Amino acid sequence: MVTKIGGEDAVVTPEGEPPPAAIELRGINKTFGTVRANNDVSMAVRAGAIHGIVGENGAGKSTLMSILYGFYSADSGVIRVGGKPVAIRSPNDAIAAGIGMVHQHFMLVDNFTVLENVMMGAESGPLLRESIQKARGALINLAEEYGLHVDPDAVIADLPVGALQRVEILKALYRDARILILDEPTGVLTPQEAVQLFRILSALKERGVTVILITHKLGEVMAITDSVSVMRRGQMVAERATAETSAEELAELMVGRKLKAGVSRQTKNVGDPALIVEGLSLRDRYGVARIDDIGFELRAGEILGIAGVSGNGQSELLEVLSGITPMTAGRIVVEGREVNVAKPARPDEMRALRLAHVPEDRQRRGMVTAFTARESSILGYQRDSAFNGPLFMDYAAIDGHCRDLMERFDVRPPLPDIVSSKMSGGNQQKLILAREIDRDPKVLLVGQPTRGVDIGAIEFIHQQLCDLRDRGCAILLVSVELDEILALSDRILVMFEGRIVGETPVEEADRSLLGLMMTNAHQGATSANTEPVA
Repeated sequence: MVTKIGGEDAVVTPEGEPPPAAIELRGINKTFGTVRANNDVSMAVRAGAIHGIVGENGAGKSTLMSILYGFYSADSGVIRVGGKPVAIRSPNDAIAAGIGMVHQHFMLVDNFTVLENVMMGAESGPLLRESIQKARGALINLAEEYGLHVDPDAVIADLPVGALQRVEILKALYRDARILILDEPTGVLTPQEAVQLFRILSALKERGVTVILITHKLGEVMAITDSVSVMRRGQMVAERATAETSAEELAELMVGRKLKAGVSRQTKNVGDPALIVEGLSLRDRYGVARIDDIGFELRAGEILGIAGVSGNGQSELLEVLSGITPMTAGRIVVEGREVNVAKPARPDEMRALRLAHVPEDRQRRGMVTAFTARESSILGYQRDSAFNGPLFMDYAAIDGHCRDLMERFDVRPPLPDIVSSKMSGGNQQKLILAREIDRDPKVLLVGQPTRGVDIGAIEFIHQQLCDLRDRGCAILLVSVELDEILALSDRILVMFEGRIVGETPVEEADRSLLGLMMTNAHQGATSANTEPVA
C-alpha cells in the first residue's frame, strides 16, 4: 500500500516487510578541534512517529540534528532517508530530502510579515505576485489542516513567541517537509502555548509526518513521544520505547548517576532589606501600564519568587530593577542609594552597587553571541582592573578567569576561545550564571534560570542559587515554571497584568490557589496565604 506523507508517496515495501525508517543515522562522527561532539552515533526513527532525543547540555544532540539538516557535515558516517542513502551538505540538500528544522532560537526576519518569511527562499519565479498568491493559499490550507493559525500579514516583530514557532513550522511544511526536527520547542513557550504545540505535533503525526523532538523536559517526552534516544557526552547510550521507560530511568541514563531528591539548604536566616521597591510603575510608548504600582521588600538571605503566566510584567520588572529600562514612577533603594525618575541609574551603576542580573533572554541581553566565551565571561565587568593592564586588556587573566568559571560551573566544551553562538543554550546559561554569581552579589535578579537547561544542570543551578542565598545574598527569582518557584522560594509573589495580586510563604503555598492567582481568578480569597498585596 502507498501512504501519503507530506504530499509525496512513501516507499512501497513487499507484503509483510516493515517499511524503511524515515531517518537512519549510522556511525556519525563529528569533531570540533579537540572536542568529539558525536562519537559513532547511530539512530533510526520510524516513519510517522514522534521520537525524542534527550541528553545533558553538550551531549551532542543539537550537533547531530545540525548534521542531519546540513548545517554541519559529518566527518564520517551514513544518513539514509526512507531507506535511501543521501548526501546532506547544506540545508538546501536537507530540504530537498524532505527535512525541515525549527531551531531553538528562531530564524525569522523581524520586520518581514509572516507571509514574506514563509515564502522567502522558496519563491516560485521572478514575479513575486505569483509566489505571494501561492504562499497565501498554502498558509490557509496548512492552518486548516494542522491548526497552525497565524495572520499572514502580521509583522514578525509584533507576534508572541508561540505564534513565531508556528511560523517556523509553517516554513518547513510549505517546503514539503516530511520529517520535522524541533530543537527545545517549549523552552520559550508558556504552558498554554506548549499545550497548543503538542496538539499541532499530534496532528502532524496523524498525517504521517515524522517528528524528532530535542528536549530537556522529560515530562514532555513521556507525554508526547513514541520512542526516545538518550545521548551522553557525544555518544548514544540508550534507546527506549516511551511506554516501556520512565522519567526517572531517562534522567539517570542522561547524567550517568542517580539525581538528588532536592536541593540542600541551610536553615533560613533572613537579614535586613537588601532591595526596597515602592510604587514602581512603567508605561510603554503607547501609555499602557506594563508595571503598575508594585511594592515589596527583598531581604538578605532569602529567595523571593515571582510567579505568573509569561507576559504579565515580570520581564519589565527585571529590566527596570537592573537599570536597563527607566521607570515612569516609584522608587528603588539598594545599598542605601535611592533610584527614581529624577535620579535614574544605568546598568553599570547598579552593578557597582553589587546588584547582578541574569536576564531572561540570554542571547539578546546576557551575551553577544559573536563574542568568544572568554569575552562573554567578563561582559559588563570588562573595565575591572583584574582584566586590564596599563594600556591593554590582560587577555591571559581573562582566559584564566574564563577557564576557572567553566571548570567550576561545568560549562561544556571548556574552551575559552569557542564562539558563544556555538555553545548549547544550556551551556550559554551556565556561563552567564557563573559570571554573575562569581561577583558575590548582594542582590541577584535572575530570570528563567533553567530555561532550555538539562535535568542535571537544573540540579546544579538550583544548588548554586541556594548556596548563594545561604551566604546572605538576596535573590529575586522570576520563572514561569511553578515547580521551580516552589522548590527554591522562601516567599512567593504572584503577578497579573503588571500588578502583584497575591503573596504567600512557600510553606503555605497551594499549587491550585497559585494557579488561580496567576489568572486573577482567586477573587480576593481571604486566607492568610492568599491575602492580596496592596
